[in-house]
Amino acid sequence: MGLCLALLSPPGWASIDAQRLVDSARQQVGVTLSYDPVYRKLDYPGGDVALSTGVCTDVVIRALRDQGLDLQQAVHEDMRAHFSVYPKNWGLRSTDRNIDHRRVPNLMTWLRRQGMAQPVSEVATDYRAGDIVTWDLGRGLTHIGIVSDRQTTSGVPLVLHNIGSGTREEDILLRFKVIGHYRFPGKG
Repeated sequence: MGLCLALLSPPGWASIDAQRLVDSARQQVGVTLSYDPVYRKLDYPGGDVALSTGVCTDVVIRALRDQGLDLQQAVHEDMRAHFSVYPKNWGLRSTDRNIDHRRVPNLMTWLRRQGMAQPVSEVATDYRAGDIVTWDLGRGLTHIGIVSDRQTTSGVPLVLHNIGSGTREEDILLRFKVIGHYRFPGKG
């Protein structure tokens, strides 16, 4: 499913456009209507669950895949080569290309390893459209979403995400504890 940008040098990331990332995530609103964390066997590369459902990571996976970055393949290949640096939260002894890219801690590790980590902040203006944010929801639960180009009346960016009711664009940026902030270099 296209070129795996994770294997390119940093200038290759310039093809990830923040506005296109937001637009691709927004296209999932009203289409991805449910949340389903069930383990599924996926095609590889380019595998996906039904567009009508998914989890929070699927919003990010689908939006990036629209620009040619297959996180399923990119995360799997990096985990295969550097398994020891990835979280062992699930008791895995090896990679699993069906699920590894759909786990927030793995995406956090991959994004950080690609040099995309930004400072975590509680200041809304520190976040730009197209940024990827992760949260600690408590009780060991994590969440991920894409910062929107739309804001609340008080200037807080909305977030495109799926926290349980399908893909939505909502005011959640500062509702939970931010534990990760990532930005693709280049445009945006």
